Amino acid sequence: MKNKNQEEENWEKEFVEKGADLEHKRWVGWQSYLFSKSEWTKNGYLIPKELCFRWQRQIDTPYSKLSEEEKESDRIEVRKYLPLIRQLLKEKIKKNYVKRKK
Repeated sequence: MKNKNQEEENWEKEFVEKGADLEHKRWVGWQSYLFSKSEWTKNGYLIPKELCFRWQRQIDTPYSKLSEEEKESDRIEVRKYLPLIRQLLKEKIKKNYVKRKK
């Protein structure tokens, strides 16, 4: 029987792996968007000046000071993690329930 520390380590490893997969998908989406807004040159992609200014302003702005539209954009990204968290928590609860029944 696994001890509690091993179970937590396994849960964390699974979360990190599945989270990293989700994060990679999120990054791929962002890079695809960025490249679609940029121009290919002989030296690589050139990001339009107005987007650079907009994104720098967002970088310099705390979340609490962003517009509602910008906040919602961040919320949409965070919501992508909820199915993973729910799945792993349900599995953990189920394992604990089965253990107690034995």
